[in-house]
Amino acid sequence: MDIAVVGGGAVGATLAYDLAEDAEVTLYEADELAAGASGRAAGLCYDAFSDRRDAELATRALERFRGLAGGGGFAFTDCPYVWLVRETGEEADERRAAEVREQAERMRDHGLDVTTLSGEEVAARFPGVVGGDVAVAAVAESAGYADPESYTKTIGLLARARGADIREGTPATLTEDGDVRTADGIEEHDAVVVAAGAHTREVVRDVAPIPVKPYRVQALVTEAADADPPMLFDATNGFYLRPHGEGLLVGNGTEPVEQDPDDWDREADTDFREDCVTYQERALGWSWPEARSWAGLCTATPDGDPLVGELADGVHVATGWQGHGFMRAPAVAERLAAQVLGEGRGYRGSTPAGSTGTNSSR
Repeated sequence: MDIAVVGGGAVGATLAYDLAEDAEVTLYEADELAAGASGRAAGLCYDAFSDRRDAELATRALERFRGLAGGGGFAFTDCPYVWLVRETGEEADERRAAEVREQAERMRDHGLDVTTLSGEEVAARFPGVVGGDVAVAAVAESAGYADPESYTKTIGLLARARGADIREGTPATLTEDGDVRTADGIEEHDAVVVAAGAHTREVVRDVAPIPVKPYRVQALVTEAADADPPMLFDATNGFYLRPHGEGLLVGNGTEPVEQDPDDWDREADTDFREDCVTYQERALGWSWPEARSWAGLCTATPDGDPLVGELADGVHVATGWQGHGFMRAPAVAERLAAQVLGEGRGYRGSTPAGSTGTNSSR
């Protein structure tokens, strides 16, 4: 088969790598690999999903991250992922605490290594985490983090080594027939996969409309921090953090307003940067100076599920990740590559991998 991939983020680059083992692959990237959402992602990777399909995808993604790490410019660091709810007396947090307990139980039913802790147990196991007011916490033991930009560029190099033609600086859209349109003309391929992040809707506009909208998120990295926390999501205060080099990465400055994917503010807001001081103090009892901060784009769908699969004959999409795209990239790409090879135009050489639809929960 001759297959095109549009989009050079983590999903697109991994697709090129997987497909290139059995097909001729051309990847079209408007800028350079990891120039979009993947280059601005937080890099948290965990299997803490209560939906069985999510859990299966996340488990496979972690397996692939660990297997691919160390082969070039990217590393995967094992680190527990903790999500917690604090005692506030608010009804909303009481509901969140009950949900954490229920989610953790369902995760264990799926065979995931997930532990439930009280506030006292959080403080004992993670001494640096402020746990005195924690109502309940859950720990995904098989979790870790990676640098999304390094991963994407490394997997792109591996795809090239397999023979993939990766064309950076080549914006592409699709014609109504599913052919690839660039400044050099129109190119036909047996199948096309569009994983262009916030630009996916525009790329496939002439093929079919898709209900996906980009929204803005923000993150900050501190200078060297005298702390060694786990990856942490505070459901009460709505932020996450993880180790990042010698410092910390703090994030979730979400702005739930649709953005223009070609015209949006890439700098972090002053309010968010100030909030990060409070977040650090609530989580760790101290805060450290900012080294840098930024904003990125995530994509959302009306029902919270990503759009993954065949949109039209020979045209597939992978978008709408709600901020969970990087952590799923190795597993989603693997399944979608198998589906494309089995269902591409005029090709019936393998069995499709089946649906990759998921329900997001954090």
